[in-house]
Amino acid sequence: MTEAQLRDDLVRLAKSLFERGFSVGSAGNISVRVADGLLITPTNSCLGFLDADRISKLDRDGRHVAGDPPSKEVFLHRAFYETRPATGAVVHLHSTGATALSCLADVDADDCIPPLTPYVVMRVGTVKLLPYFRPGDASAGDLIRGLNGAHAAVLLANHGPVVAGADLRSTVQAAEELEETAKLLVLLQGQRVRLLSADQVQALRGAFGGPPTP
Repeated sequence: MTEAQLRDDLVRLAKSLFERGFSVGSAGNISVRVADGLLITPTNSCLGFLDADRISKLDRDGRHVAGDPPSKEVFLHRAFYETRPATGAVVHLHSTGATALSCLADVDADDCIPPLTPYVVMRVGTVKLLPYFRPGDASAGDLIRGLNGAHAAVLLANHGPVVAGADLRSTVQAAEELEETAKLLVLLQGQRVRLLSADQVQALRGAFGGPPTP
Protein backbone atom coordinates (compact mmCIF):
# COMPACT_ATOMS: atom_id res chain seq x y z
CA MET A 1 0.00 0.00 0.00
CA THR A 2 1.14 3.57 -0.64
CA GLU A 3 1.65 5.96 2.25
CA ALA A 4 -1.53 7.80 1.28
CA GLN A 5 -3.50 4.55 1.36
CA LEU A 6 -2.02 3.65 4.76
CA ARG A 7 -2.98 7.08 6.12
CA ASP A 8 -6.55 6.59 4.92
CA ASP A 9 -6.67 3.05 6.31
CA LEU A 10 -5.37 4.26 9.67
CA VAL A 11 -8.06 6.94 9.84
CA ARG A 12 -10.82 4.49 8.89
CA LEU A 13 -9.79 1.74 11.30
CA ALA A 14 -9.15 4.17 14.18
CA LYS A 15 -12.63 5.64 13.66
CA SER A 16 -14.12 2.15 13.74
CA LEU A 17 -12.36 1.36 17.04
CA PHE A 18 -13.55 4.65 18.55
CA GLU A 19 -17.15 4.22 17.43
CA ARG A 20 -17.28 0.72 18.93
CA GLY A 21 -15.94 1.86 22.30
CA PHE A 22 -12.40 0.50 22.09
CA SER A 23 -11.10 3.98 22.90
CA VAL A 24 -12.60 7.12 24.46
CA GLY A 25 -11.62 10.77 24.39
CA SER A 26 -7.98 11.10 23.37
CA ALA A 27 -7.03 7.65 24.69
CA GLY A 28 -5.03 5.21 22.58
CA ASN A 29 -2.59 5.51 19.71
CA ILE A 30 -1.86 3.61 16.51
CA SER A 31 1.20 3.44 14.27
CA VAL A 32 2.04 1.83 10.95
CA ARG A 33 5.38 1.28 9.23
CA VAL A 34 6.06 3.03 5.93
CA ALA A 35 9.04 2.72 3.60
CA ASP A 36 11.02 5.58 5.15
CA GLY A 37 9.81 5.50 8.76
CA LEU A 38 6.49 5.25 10.51
CA LEU A 39 3.17 7.03 10.82
CA ILE A 40 1.61 7.50 14.26
CA THR A 41 -1.46 9.21 15.61
CA PRO A 42 -0.69 12.66 17.04
CA THR A 43 -0.53 13.44 20.73
CA ASN A 44 -3.88 14.28 22.34
CA SER A 45 -5.74 13.28 19.18
CA CYS A 46 -9.01 11.35 19.22
CA LEU A 47 -9.07 8.09 17.27
CA GLY A 48 -12.55 8.94 16.04
CA PHE A 49 -11.62 12.24 14.41
CA LEU A 50 -8.21 11.89 12.79
CA ASP A 51 -7.10 13.94 9.79
CA ALA A 52 -5.00 11.84 7.39
CA ASP A 53 -2.80 14.81 6.46
CA ARG A 54 -2.02 15.67 10.10
CA ILE A 55 -0.92 12.19 11.18
CA SER A 56 2.61 12.35 12.57
CA LYS A 57 5.48 10.96 10.55
CA LEU A 58 8.82 9.86 11.99
CA ASP A 59 11.90 8.93 9.99
CA ARG A 60 13.77 5.67 10.52
CA ASP A 61 15.76 7.22 13.37
CA GLY A 62 12.61 8.30 15.21
CA ARG A 63 12.85 11.99 14.32
CA HIS A 64 9.56 13.85 13.79
CA VAL A 65 9.57 15.00 10.16
CA ALA A 66 5.95 15.80 9.27
CA GLY A 67 2.45 16.22 10.62
CA ASP A 68 1.40 17.09 14.15
CA PRO A 69 3.60 16.12 17.14
CA PRO A 70 3.51 12.34 17.71
CA SER A 71 1.85 10.53 20.60
CA LYS A 72 3.79 10.88 23.85
CA GLU A 73 3.77 7.07 23.97
CA VAL A 74 5.64 6.61 20.71
CA PHE A 75 8.37 4.77 22.65
CA LEU A 76 5.97 1.81 23.12
CA HIS A 77 5.64 1.54 19.35
CA ARG A 78 9.32 1.98 18.56
CA ALA A 79 10.24 -0.75 21.06
CA PHE A 80 8.15 -3.27 19.12
CA TYR A 81 9.49 -2.18 15.72
CA GLU A 82 13.05 -2.47 17.01
CA THR A 83 12.69 -5.91 18.61
CA ARG A 84 10.24 -7.55 16.20
CA PRO A 85 11.42 -6.68 12.67
CA ALA A 86 8.33 -8.25 11.08
CA THR A 87 6.14 -5.65 12.81
CA GLY A 88 4.15 -3.51 10.39
CA ALA A 89 1.79 -1.83 12.87
CA VAL A 90 1.25 -1.29 16.60
CA VAL A 91 -2.05 -0.59 18.38
CA HIS A 92 -2.24 0.74 21.94
CA LEU A 93 -5.72 1.02 23.46
CA HIS A 94 -7.27 1.81 26.83
CA SER A 95 -10.13 -0.60 26.13
CA THR A 96 -12.36 -1.43 29.08
CA GLY A 97 -11.93 -5.18 29.43
CA ALA A 98 -8.16 -5.28 28.97
CA THR A 99 -7.66 -2.28 31.24
CA ALA A 100 -9.88 -3.87 33.90
CA LEU A 101 -7.83 -7.06 33.68
CA SER A 102 -4.62 -5.03 34.02
CA CYS A 103 -5.89 -3.69 37.36
CA LEU A 104 -6.55 -7.09 38.96
CA ALA A 105 -4.00 -8.04 41.61
CA ASP A 106 -3.94 -11.79 40.93
CA VAL A 107 -3.29 -11.76 37.17
CA ASP A 108 -0.49 -14.07 36.00
CA ALA A 109 2.18 -11.63 34.84
CA ASP A 110 3.70 -14.18 32.47
CA ASP A 111 0.40 -15.16 30.82
CA CYS A 112 -2.26 -12.57 31.58
CA ILE A 113 -4.47 -13.60 28.63
CA PRO A 114 -4.62 -17.39 29.05
CA PRO A 115 -5.85 -19.64 26.19
CA LEU A 116 -9.58 -19.26 26.75
CA THR A 117 -10.55 -19.31 23.06
CA PRO A 118 -8.81 -20.54 19.90
CA TYR A 119 -8.71 -17.10 18.32
CA VAL A 120 -6.76 -15.44 21.11
CA VAL A 121 -4.14 -18.17 20.63
CA MET A 122 -4.04 -17.66 16.87
CA ARG A 123 -4.15 -13.86 16.74
CA VAL A 124 -2.55 -12.67 19.98
CA GLY A 125 -0.37 -15.35 21.55
CA THR A 126 1.02 -15.19 25.09
CA VAL A 127 0.60 -11.76 26.68
CA LYS A 128 3.03 -10.43 29.28
CA LEU A 129 1.88 -8.05 32.04
CA LEU A 130 4.34 -5.19 32.51
CA PRO A 131 4.63 -3.17 35.74
CA TYR A 132 2.93 0.22 36.04
CA PHE A 133 4.65 3.31 34.66
CA ARG A 134 3.04 6.70 34.27
CA PRO A 135 1.85 7.50 30.72
CA GLY A 136 4.70 8.97 28.71
CA ASP A 137 7.42 7.30 30.79
CA ALA A 138 9.94 5.82 28.35
CA SER A 139 10.83 3.11 30.89
CA ALA A 140 7.89 1.07 29.61
CA GLY A 141 9.54 0.99 26.19
CA ASP A 142 12.71 -0.29 27.81
CA LEU A 143 10.72 -3.14 29.37
CA ILE A 144 9.30 -4.07 25.96
CA ARG A 145 12.81 -4.08 24.51
CA GLY A 146 13.85 -6.30 27.39
CA LEU A 147 11.44 -8.96 26.15
CA ASN A 148 13.65 -9.32 23.04
CA GLY A 149 10.69 -9.72 20.72
CA ALA A 150 9.28 -12.76 22.52
CA HIS A 151 5.74 -11.33 22.74
CA ALA A 152 3.51 -9.73 20.11
CA ALA A 153 1.37 -8.14 22.83
CA VAL A 154 1.74 -6.81 26.35
CA LEU A 155 -0.63 -5.51 28.97
CA LEU A 156 0.51 -2.39 30.83
CA ALA A 157 -0.54 -2.59 34.48
CA ASN A 158 -3.42 -0.23 35.31
CA HIS A 159 -3.20 1.17 31.79
CA GLY A 160 -4.09 -1.07 28.83
CA PRO A 161 -2.88 -3.29 25.98
CA VAL A 162 -0.21 -2.77 23.32
CA VAL A 163 -0.33 -5.12 20.32
CA ALA A 164 2.10 -5.52 17.41
CA GLY A 165 1.34 -7.26 14.12
CA ALA A 166 2.39 -7.77 10.54
CA ASP A 167 0.10 -5.10 9.10
CA LEU A 168 -2.43 -2.55 10.25
CA ARG A 169 -5.62 -4.55 9.70
CA SER A 170 -4.42 -7.76 11.33
CA THR A 171 -3.03 -5.80 14.27
CA VAL A 172 -6.35 -4.06 14.84
CA GLN A 173 -8.06 -7.46 14.71
CA ALA A 174 -5.59 -8.85 17.25
CA ALA A 175 -6.24 -5.89 19.57
CA GLU A 176 -9.97 -6.51 19.23
CA GLU A 177 -9.52 -10.21 20.00
CA LEU A 178 -7.42 -9.41 23.07
CA GLU A 179 -10.08 -7.00 24.34
CA GLU A 180 -12.95 -9.44 23.87
CA THR A 181 -11.01 -12.22 25.61
CA ALA A 182 -10.16 -9.87 28.48
CA LYS A 183 -13.88 -9.09 28.87
CA LEU A 184 -14.62 -12.82 29.08
CA LEU A 185 -11.90 -13.30 31.69
CA VAL A 186 -13.27 -10.47 33.83
CA LEU A 187 -16.82 -11.81 33.48
CA LEU A 188 -15.66 -15.27 34.50
CA GLN A 189 -13.76 -14.12 37.60
CA GLY A 190 -14.59 -16.50 40.46
CA GLN A 191 -15.98 -19.17 38.13
CA ARG A 192 -14.43 -22.52 37.26
CA VAL A 193 -12.97 -21.94 33.81
CA ARG A 194 -12.05 -24.54 31.18
CA LEU A 195 -8.95 -23.32 29.36
CA LEU A 196 -7.58 -24.90 26.20
CA SER A 197 -5.04 -27.59 27.00
CA ALA A 198 -1.39 -27.41 25.98
CA ASP A 199 -2.09 -30.03 23.29
CA GLN A 200 -5.02 -28.04 21.95
CA VAL A 201 -2.94 -24.87 21.84
CA GLN A 202 -0.15 -26.71 20.03
CA ALA A 203 -2.63 -28.13 17.52
CA LEU A 204 -3.97 -24.64 16.81
CA ARG A 205 -0.50 -23.26 16.26
CA GLY A 206 0.35 -26.18 14.03
CA ALA A 207 -2.76 -25.71 11.90
CA PHE A 208 -3.10 -21.94 11.83
CA GLY A 209 0.17 -20.50 13.13
CA GLY A 210 0.17 -17.52 15.47
CA PRO A 211 1.51 -13.99 15.70
CA PRO A 212 4.52 -13.45 13.41
CA THR A 213 7.82 -14.39 15.01
CA PRO A 214 10.54 -11.70 15.44
